[in-house]
Amino acid sequence: MSGGAGAKKELTPDELALLEKTFRQVPYVGLLGLEFVAAERGTATFALEAREELTRMGGILHGGAVVSLMDTAAACAVHTLLEPGGRTLTVDLTVHFLSPATSGRVEARATVLRRGRRVIILNVEARDADDTLVATSTMTYYAQG
Repeated sequence: MSGGAGAKKELTPDELALLEKTFRQVPYVGLLGLEFVAAERGTATFALEAREELTRMGGILHGGAVVSLMDTAAACAVHTLLEPGGRTLTVDLTVHFLSPATSGRVEARATVLRRGRRVIILNVEARDADDTLVATSTMTYYAQG
């Protein structure tokens, strides 16, 4: 990670607990059933269990659900770099869907590539339970705090 982020530093147990609690309180996260998996400074992983109400025709997990999973992981990764109370906004995201997910668990891991003073660039990968790459994304966030 470049752009003044410094050396990677582990999150404290209190920081991890606050992140998990913060994202658990987001109504949309609960609606989709997103699960906080892990976070370190500059990275975060969330998971989603594919279920019928999140599929489109043909039983494929809807792209919107996959993007929401990826965007949530990215937001959490950004929050690992901010002071408590910091805020983020997604500015831009480009997603490439590479393989359909039809069942099981999908995990999205977001990694900060570059942190500027206010703009943060991330890479996010979503993989299914067989470790097949479902989608990849480059995201840009604006951060306050």
